[in-house]
Amino acid sequence: MSKTTSGRASMTKARVGFIGVGLMGHGMAKNIVEKGFPLTVMAYRNRKPVEDLIGRGAKEVSSAKAIAEASDIVVLCVTGSPQVEAIVNGPDGLRAGAHKGLTIIDCSTSEPTLTRKLAGELAEIGVTFLDAPLSRTPKEAWEGTLDVMAGGSEADLARVRPVIECFAGRIVHVGPTGAGHTMKIVNNFVSMGYAALYAEALAVAKANGVAPKAMNAVLSGGRMDCGFYQTFFKYVIERDENAHRFTLANAHKDMRYCAAMAEASGIANPMGAAVRNYYAMAEAQGMGGKYVPMLSDVVASWNGLNLLD
Repeated sequence: MSKTTSGRASMTKARVGFIGVGLMGHGMAKNIVEKGFPLTVMAYRNRKPVEDLIGRGAKEVSSAKAIAEASDIVVLCVTGSPQVEAIVNGPDGLRAGAHKGLTIIDCSTSEPTLTRKLAGELAEIGVTFLDAPLSRTPKEAWEGTLDVMAGGSEADLARVRPVIECFAGRIVHVGPTGAGHTMKIVNNFVSMGYAALYAEALAVAKANGVAPKAMNAVLSGGRMDCGFYQTFFKYVIERDENAHRFTLANAHKDMRYCAAMAEASGIANPMGAAVRNYYAMAEAQGMGGKYVPMLSDVVASWNGLNLLD
């Protein structure tokens, strides 16, 4: 991947394909094309992000195969492992259009076992598969300041780093291929565990005469404060529904991945089971499309409470 100077055309940069221009992917792709990389995208359900990206200079194709054919590097940002495998191996998938030297960067939250499997299979045809899952929110995706946990060789990561830097403020190389997705699942176990803990604590406090604002006044700015706490309580206190746009269904999916990873490695995971059940129950009651901080209202309702009273 050669560097550009102010007097040279963007065609000297790697050609990038992007699949999954949703809540996170739209901002990521926007930063890639605005920083001079030739970008090719494809639509799924919502055409609005695609039209926006085309307006910024991206090109549109109709299949993953065509994305692979048009790209040196392909970035994936989709829901999870089933979607990643379908994009890679499905009819008109990336493998069908792959060429030697292609690199695929999976920014989705996927199962590490699938990541390593795909990396091995694709290596046989000269394609590199890296995992680079994300932390933070669509706001940071739009601003280009996401955190990235990268798995793969140091040489491969160095080669694609200029593309990742378009949307990341911090890139941490956590180990070989699969380590990025392992770390992402552990990271989400911690964060979704906090969300379940906050929701239950709010209900216990409310039932015993302590309102959410009082609880926040004690915890905010103290030793238990953190960035995740702030986005969670921005919804609880200010009712900002966009404070943390990550659905309960996605949280449940990630906790299933955590359980599978723990089981495969022979690790007892009782805390994970408790956390997972919060999201399983919420999704079973039709709340899967709500965002994670709204778990506070769901748990309160299970206990006959209203946090707004």
